Amino acid sequence: MNLFPHTLRWAFPTLALGLSLAACNSAQNNEAGATATTTPTDSGATTPADSATAGPQAVKPAGPPPAWAPNIGPEMLTVIEKLQKLQGPTPPEKLPVAEVRKAPSATDATMAVMQDFHVPSPPSPLDTMSKEVAPGVKARIYMPKGATGPLPVVVYYHGGGWVIANLDTYDPSVRALTEKTGAIFVSVAYRQAPEHKFPTAHNDAFAAYQWVLKNATSIKGDPKRVAVAGESAGGNLAAAVCMMARDKGAMQPKHQLLVYPIAGYDMNTPSYQKNANAKPLSKPFMGWFFDKYLRTPADGKSPMISLVTAPNLKGLAPATVIGAGIDPLMSEGKTYADKLQAAGIPVTYKLYENVTHEFFGMGAVVPEAMQAEDLAAGELKKALQ
Repeated sequence: MNLFPHTLRWAFPTLALGLSLAACNSAQNNEAGATATTTPTDSGATTPADSATAGPQAVKPAGPPPAWAPNIGPEMLTVIEKLQKLQGPTPPEKLPVAEVRKAPSATDATMAVMQDFHVPSPPSPLDTMSKEVAPGVKARIYMPKGATGPLPVVVYYHGGGWVIANLDTYDPSVRALTEKTGAIFVSVAYRQAPEHKFPTAHNDAFAAYQWVLKNATSIKGDPKRVAVAGESAGGNLAAAVCMMARDKGAMQPKHQLLVYPIAGYDMNTPSYQKNANAKPLSKPFMGWFFDKYLRTPADGKSPMISLVTAPNLKGLAPATVIGAGIDPLMSEGKTYADKLQAAGIPVTYKLYENVTHEFFGMGAVVPEAMQAEDLAAGELKKALQ
């Protein structure tokens, strides 16, 4: 969910580094029709050129693994350590929504690690533009440069517990997948809670999917080759879109990529117990998200939230489900993959043991993230060829 508790608004001066991706600022410039330029740096800050001169260094943590993650990988721990330096003492579930939305994210922390260890970032050969895909719902469209189409399209839903984060927060994941698949990605800015309670985000997600089916050709896409993807709450939305498409008679996506999805409302699973104090997502923080998005606890029993209790999973798209070992959501993601498979749905499941929730977009720093991105891209390409 790219969530890190702190009341400090922290802006990194060298966004041009970007997680082996172009900066979010470049994406916004391209959407506005401007030519991307190098992000200015503050006086005395390390620039990309300085980093290149210094040369990349091995990413190593400063201290030992924490008690809640004794087997955490060294690169993952380095990112977590950076987060802990940026966060304040107040747990996020004790803060107002507005403050949590301003907090540093996993993307910020990873860029900080890249600067610390002089990890270079190649330019990202993508074009972006913004479209309104439903009333009050915008999307950022990522397209390989020079694309002539028709290309396959992936509708992507970001994480953040249906409450926080935005398109910029998850820009690294979408850019990596766009580059690795050669597909067009439509990253959806669905409306968020508590301003918009359940089922608003789910309805927005389905409306965006319908927009793509109807308008794919206008963005050089192929309306017959459309998949859905998402991380965390976005993984939940991607899975729900498949159910809604089946039940409403719309075309079923060719594939669903679910990265550590929210798939249940039971907060007493083995992984919730084992990883109750994990970072960046803990059991109390997940409860905070449920409280903000759901109208009443009864909403948590809806198949749209508790995917693992859905009475019928037949007829859904083939799935790739990616899990993180140090994550309260690990158990429900595996359970959902197993239930899809039991319903006759082809499933590829992969658990990355020594990483936390939010690792997926950290490919420039965390080796397991690069492996997961490659797996996800490979499965999407097979499904959309």
